[in-house]
Order: sequence, then structure tokens, then C-alpha cells
Amino acid sequence: MLRIASARLAPRTISRVAPRMVVGRVANYSSAADKLDAPGAKKDVDPKIVSIVDQIETLNLLQVADLVSLLKTRLNIQEIAMPVGGGAPAAGGAAAAAPVEEEKPAEKTEFNVKLEKFDAAAKAKLIREIKNIIPGINLVEAKKFVEGAPKVIKEAVPKADAEKLKKTLEDLGATVSLE
Repeated sequence: MLRIASARLAPRTISRVAPRMVVGRVANYSSAADKLDAPGAKKDVDPKIVSIVDQIETLNLLQVADLVSLLKTRLNIQEIAMPVGGGAPAAGGAAAAAPVEEEKPAEKTEFNVKLEKFDAAAKAKLIREIKNIIPGINLVEAKKFVEGAPKVIKEAVPKADAEKLKKTLEDLGATVSLE
């Protein structure tokens, strides 16, 4: 009987308290929002600037695009291609004024060593070598690995180590590629 009475009273109590709390919180937020200024806004702004900004706010997207192109032609502003990364130039305006030099592609320093195919006569030697190259692999797993060629043996290997590994495997009768 006591549970039934408490269950009947609980919703009424919550419904009476909750609207008051919500109204109080909304009033607090609305009064705080009225006091906040726009980020970066100055309080003493020329009324002429304010009227221009108000007029720009009423424009649709096509009108804004026309406005931008008209300003570029009237003010003789040249379009500058922004880098894909969106980073700012390191030396500011001096970097933009310098002639653009062709960048040489960076030489690759890390390679993936990939087993393409192997000589059937050298399969046993190759399986043993793969077992030694890949840590934590047993002979059965090494055999499945070799038979499943083409497969990547090692990833992100420095150039010198990758070439050494390639030479070792090619001496055993495998065809290896560096990617």
C-alpha cells in the first residue's frame, strides 16, 4: 500500500517542481546571452561599417559570390592558391612574393618488402628464412605465408634493411619487390 501511494505522489511532485526549474534556467541563459558581445566585436564601431555589414548579411549566396568577384576586380586583388594543408606561409608576405620553385619528390626512406613469387625448388629454404625474419611465427605458419604469395613480409623497413632483405630472399630463389 505504501509503494502505491509513493508511486502516485512521485509524478505529481516532479511535474510541479520541474517546470519552475526549467523556467528559471531559461531565464538565466537568456539574460546571460543578452550581455555577451560577438567574438572580436568592438563596441565603438563606425555606423557606416555597421550599415554595410547589415546589408551584406541580407545577401544570398549568389549575391555574396558576385560581391567578392566585384571587390577583387575593383581593388585589383589577385587570387592566391591556398595550400591543401591550409597552413599559413612561414615568412608571411615574403614567401608569397618569391617565385615558386618546383619541389623534388622526396626520396622514399621506408619500404614494404613484398614476396611476389618463389622458385618451387627453393621453397624449404625460403620457409626457414621467413620463419627467421618474422618474429613469433612457427614453421607451419611460415609455410602458409610462403604459399600465400604475394604477401608483404615486413612494413616500414628502412631502405638499407629492405635492400639487404630483398637480396637475401632473391639469393634463395624468391621474387621480391620493394613498395
